[in-house]
Amino acid sequence: MARAFKRFLPLFDRILVERNMPEVQTKGGIMIPEKAQGKVQQATVVAIGKGTVTEKGDTIPVSVQVGDKVLLPEYGGTKLVLEEKEYFLFRDGDILGKFESQ
Repeated sequence: MARAFKRFLPLFDRILVERNMPEVQTKGGIMIPEKAQGKVQQATVVAIGKGTVTEKGDTIPVSVQVGDKVLLPEYGGTKLVLEEKEYFLFRDGDILGKFESQ
């Protein structure tokens, strides 16, 4: 996985995420059909850009770090395929929130 990110690094305030897998089975063991599965809005940050550059030349860093679990909007993002895996590219301002690690 690290090899793919040496070839692709997000620029400015862009964040590369890998969406979590949808639940395919309930706690009781019932299989959920693909059409009934909701769109996954949780993801893990795998790469980040340096941040936004202001008119004065100062850099405002992005609000998340690699490894953070984040909440994504239902629609949006740019789909990328790297090393046969699906990733999505979002702007820092598009990320709805992040989950605290316990």
